[in-house]
Amino acid sequence: MSSSFSCCIVFLSVICFCTKICSADSDNLQDTCPTSPSAKQTIFINGFPCKNPNDNTAPDFKTSNLTKAGNTDNFFGSSVNIVTAAELAGLNTLGLSIARTDLRVDGLVTLHSHPRASELFFVSKGTVLAGFFDTQNRAFQKILREGDVFVFPRGLLHFSLNAGYDFATAFSVFNSQNPGVVGISGAMFKTDLDMIYKITKGFLSDHIKNVTFPGSSSLNRQQFRNLNPII
Repeated sequence: MSSSFSCCIVFLSVICFCTKICSADSDNLQDTCPTSPSAKQTIFINGFPCKNPNDNTAPDFKTSNLTKAGNTDNFFGSSVNIVTAAELAGLNTLGLSIARTDLRVDGLVTLHSHPRASELFFVSKGTVLAGFFDTQNRAFQKILREGDVFVFPRGLLHFSLNAGYDFATAFSVFNSQNPGVVGISGAMFKTDLDMIYKITKGFLSDHIKNVTFPGSSSLNRQQFRNLNPII
């Protein structure tokens, strides 16, 4: 009986060990692996094929895609530009990607999640209200000023709102070379911008009633009124 029990313990230990190995991310087998600029991909793998290491050059590891502000002349007054391994070859196999968020006054990045990555959100200019919601529908939010950093955990719905009186800019780092984006507005509704706007801001207003915006101790400020037409 005890011999059988010991065998079961050993078997379960081996299974757990093998499962842990299989579920872990693979480490790089070489220093770098810039994305190969293949004209047409015929083999589909988890990531991108690597260039010949002898052909790697410094430009593979540089991008200027985030130097300029994005176009915020749209319905939500926001722009998000994500740079993954598809745009910056040197990110391939490193498990990283970056993004720039621009928000005009009252600009909003609507509720969305990244299924494959957590996000470090760094405010470089302006004042931003950033927050996320956990699986128990609890809100975690803070007013961020220049130099502040906020963390959006992987897979959780989050948002950012310009809470100041000037243009705001933030930069993000993701722990995945392809974090993915899932927006609840696009997943649940047709492209009805007015409906998306009302539902998103109505949802947020239920969770941020205790927030004091910069320069005002009252929630009657016009910017917060815009969160919900009823207020």
